[in-house]
Amino acid sequence: MTKLSLIAVCSSLMLGVSAPALAVDFPHLTTSGYGEVVAKPDMATFSVSVVESTMTAEQAKSKVDDVVGRFLNSLKQAGVADSNIASSNLYLTPQYHYPKDEKPELVGYRASRNVAVTVKDISKLNQFLEVALVDGINQIDNIQLTVSDEAIYQEQARQAAIKDANQKARSLAKGFNRDLGDVWEIRYNNSNTQPVLLKSMKMDSSRMESDSYQDASITIRDRVEVVYKLED
Repeated sequence: MTKLSLIAVCSSLMLGVSAPALAVDFPHLTTSGYGEVVAKPDMATFSVSVVESTMTAEQAKSKVDDVVGRFLNSLKQAGVADSNIASSNLYLTPQYHYPKDEKPELVGYRASRNVAVTVKDISKLNQFLEVALVDGINQIDNIQLTVSDEAIYQEQARQAAIKDANQKARSLAKGFNRDLGDVWEIRYNNSNTQPVLLKSMKMDSSRMESDSYQDASITIRDRVEVVYKLED
């Protein structure tokens, strides 16, 4: 089960400062509330590349298509749905040698294709990376770790931010011997969640054994500003 921890983050407080766009001509108090939820990633997306350079365009295309075909077939046999696989079209470019003071010489062709895979169960990530290695994939472009229920965690972070703002407002009002009135204005800008990105790597067996992603965590943040009236 995903472990969550709510973190109360210290924030700056403003007393008697009005909103830039609105003139507030009554006693008021503004607080900024912050909330965080720390979640363990439970799914991942990774993208791989197949790159081949040969003397002819036909050979380069054939080699790349063969590798991608084997990889896609292996993924489907492992139970990966078509909707979780995205394969790009073939990209073919001529390769030239540029001798000094001479015309460029065609020396071959470079073909490449990319495949992106969404892994719904993060415990199977290494399995799919090993499949890529066996099938001849020669480059991992990136691995992105995410959470499947991000909206739930974002709501928890938002509620934590609201609670933080309310607690600070009550504390400030009490400290200045004032009574906290109604909420006059709420300012909210949704915070974006940053997934965990792992670096690209060449496909080799020694580096495939790393399970460091299993210790990763994702921090989901939210923030709210609230303007309260102060009672006389």
